[in-house]
Amino acid sequence: MLKLKEQMTMDTLIEEITDYVLNKEITSEEAYKTAHNVLIDTIGCGILALSYPECTKLLGPVVPGTIVPNGSRVPGTSYVLDLVQGAFNIGCMIRWLDYNDTWLAAEWGHPSDNLGGILATADYLSRLRLSEGKKPLVVRDVLEMMIKAHEIQGVLALDNSLNRVGLDHVHFVKIATTAVVTKMLGGGRTEINNALTNAWIDGASLRTYRHAPNTGSRKSWAAGDATSRGVRLAMMAMTGEMGYPTALSAPEWGFQDVLYNQKELTLARPLDSYVMENILFKVSYPAEFHAQTAAECAIILHQEIKERLDDIEKITITTHESAIRIIDKVGPLNNPADRDHCIQYITALGLLYGDVVADHYEDDVANDSRIDQLRNKMIVVEDEQYSKDYLDPSKRSIANAVQVTFKDGSTTEKVVSEYPLGHRFRREEAIPQIREKFSATLMTHYPEKKRTEIEVACESQSKLEQMNVKEFVDLFLL
Repeated sequence: MLKLKEQMTMDTLIEEITDYVLNKEITSEEAYKTAHNVLIDTIGCGILALSYPECTKLLGPVVPGTIVPNGSRVPGTSYVLDLVQGAFNIGCMIRWLDYNDTWLAAEWGHPSDNLGGILATADYLSRLRLSEGKKPLVVRDVLEMMIKAHEIQGVLALDNSLNRVGLDHVHFVKIATTAVVTKMLGGGRTEINNALTNAWIDGASLRTYRHAPNTGSRKSWAAGDATSRGVRLAMMAMTGEMGYPTALSAPEWGFQDVLYNQKELTLARPLDSYVMENILFKVSYPAEFHAQTAAECAIILHQEIKERLDDIEKITITTHESAIRIIDKVGPLNNPADRDHCIQYITALGLLYGDVVADHYEDDVANDSRIDQLRNKMIVVEDEQYSKDYLDPSKRSIANAVQVTFKDGSTTEKVVSEYPLGHRFRREEAIPQIREKFSATLMTHYPEKKRTEIEVACESQSKLEQMNVKEFVDLFLL
């Protein structure tokens, strides 16, 4: 039986991912420049999450008190963990506040979630190599793996919609992490192929924890779970664990037949550095990305309507189809995870407070009765052109518009925003604010001297790329 499996042809999509990870040289300086900003932004998101006990209660070793020789360190903490748990910790922090980067296509997701597995593995390998008198990895190695993980997850997402079959996007995180971490651990074609087949065979978690009536905090640790599972499968492959060549295509029993409505999974474009170059930063607001431009519009209207709340007849949110499917919610919102995925709640925050911050999703703010009063006056409608432009690869817009109608029949301007601040079309405008965001997140956790040390070390891309990974991670340790 084993001999027969060894002779079987590996699914083409798996081979294409393996070829890319093994052989593709990333030459795009734009991709590396963007990856530098993604790296510091992502770690900053994780540091900010350490202010929230619901996040920190999940961190640390599985068995309290466990310390691993040359183990992975978790930024902002004193934990020293095995690779798998280190990846979970970092991934959980990164995603907790829904503030890291975003990719929108047929499937949605947050490719920087893969940094959980990449950074934990790079840190461990660097400390191990230094202990053996060898050269450690440098930060440029981390950036390369980030570019490749972004590309794998993002290109899979272009045409393959897991959400349409009720599955969660973090499955693509697991696939991407598995591929690049196996390479980092020294795996060749056989090991990467085998690891990837096992990642596909794992299946995918249900999206139910992202939607009413079950929206909950699992959506904040699901990516940490996925990236850590990728590390585990990579480690197993490195022991010689076998693979399953037709994990995707096997009739009746493969991923496509069992979980993907008998449709073929495809790669919409050759794998290179397209996704990193076009990634969306969440610069201003910790909110589900389809609502970022709605928040921008609402904040513009804040000054005009803040003294006229009782005069409002209705609020019209014009949006695109994906936003309606994901974050159009009426009725009670049960927890912060529910609220930050509700376009009406996010729009109400912008109108009321002139800002949207992470604390606005907590119960004390949610109890402000004015929020639900505004939500009850909102109608959400689709503009078909917005939906078309969302899927247009030359635009990739995330358009929303907000207009307030008053009881006397007068209206505000219909404020439209097609491209949020983190979009590639607004990249130069966004970079200074990404740095400001990073500084602000550090301020929540570190004293001034330490914060300055981190910011100085991270400022220059060329200098940071040559820093060894151990030194880079140590910058963030308590």
